[in-house]
Amino acid sequence: MDVLTEPQAWVLMGVFATAIFGMLTWQTVSFNRALRTSIDGLRDVMDARFGAIDGRLDRLETKVDRLETKVDGLDRDVQALTRHVFGTGRG
Repeated sequence: MDVLTEPQAWVLMGVFATAIFGMLTWQTVSFNRALRTSIDGLRDVMDARFGAIDGRLDRLETKVDRLETKVDGLDRDVQALTRHVFGTGRG
């Protein structure tokens, strides 16, 4: 039965260690790529949703501004009617 010499054993350990580190490196790179792809996809979805929400808020702000204008006009009208009916306030 042949026995490995000490240099042969060291060479085999070096080859094994290199193979293990190579596989770990490959797995790490693959995991990072997959994670980055997932995060980029999530970022795109979030950007689209935030864009939609911004559009909704802009439309809501426009509606509130219009309502505020109407309420201000209604307030003037009520004040004018009150002055006319009750004869109070500025003339």
